[in-house]
Amino acid sequence: MKKPFDIGTAPVPPLRAEPRYRSNPDLAENIQGVPATSMGLVRATVGSAAAGALILGLFWLPAEYGIDPTGLGHVMGLTEMGEIKQQLYAEAEADDALAAAANSAPPPPSPTINDPALSVRLAGIEAQLAAIAAVIGADQLSAAVVPEPTQTPTTQPVAPSEVAVTSPAPSESGWRDEVSYVLAPAEGVEIKLVMQAGATAEFQWTANGSVLNYETHGDGDDNISYEQGRAVADQTGTLTAAFNGNHGWFWRNRTEEPVTLTLFARGDYSEMKLP
Repeated sequence: MKKPFDIGTAPVPPLRAEPRYRSNPDLAENIQGVPATSMGLVRATVGSAAAGALILGLFWLPAEYGIDPTGLGHVMGLTEMGEIKQQLYAEAEADDALAAAANSAPPPPSPTINDPALSVRLAGIEAQLAAIAAVIGADQLSAAVVPEPTQTPTTQPVAPSEVAVTSPAPSESGWRDEVSYVLAPAEGVEIKLVMQAGATAEFQWTANGSVLNYETHGDGDDNISYEQGRAVADQTGTLTAAFNGNHGWFWRNRTEEPVTLTLFARGDYSEMKLP
């Protein structure tokens, strides 16, 4: 009679130590996929250098310096990017150089009464006053133009709204209107003559030893710019109206010192418009 199977009395086979994983024979001869031989390392180094040179020539040089040895950077727009960068770098260096030069440059000398141009202009004014004095009398002229001894000349900049306006008689100067303004640095002033189309006015203006930027223009039935100038000391001429409206000048002081503007005018205009 067959006995029933009892697992408790079953024989137990002996235990044997076996490796859990089989070793890969390639791991002993490769380092991260690179053959662990001298030629394998050389090939990997040369390949990396070639890849770096390719990236440098195709992308880095065109995008940073605008240098495109292959022409591919121009197709992809990288060359234009690099040229823009180089232009910006050059402009920044130029601005830095100008700022450094401005900081290191000595301040401009202040104008003095010994300025040759001012001396010549003062001599001309004195000659005109002497000629006028011979006609109308030195006493009347002195009372009209010579200030009281107690008055002290001011050196403070005068705002454009503060204006000295005189209308000398024709026998004195021949001009119909005369106006003077003191313009502080960066200040401007505009004076217009109301004229009909084809009317003509004579004018003369001076910066009294300094210079001004100006534009001669008109507005009304139309708009026109007759003339422009920069750093001009004075001007004499004739203004002919191109249409009905206001015709005149705009001056601006672009120097670092106050400038006195004096305008003389006469001719076919109904009025002079002041600020």
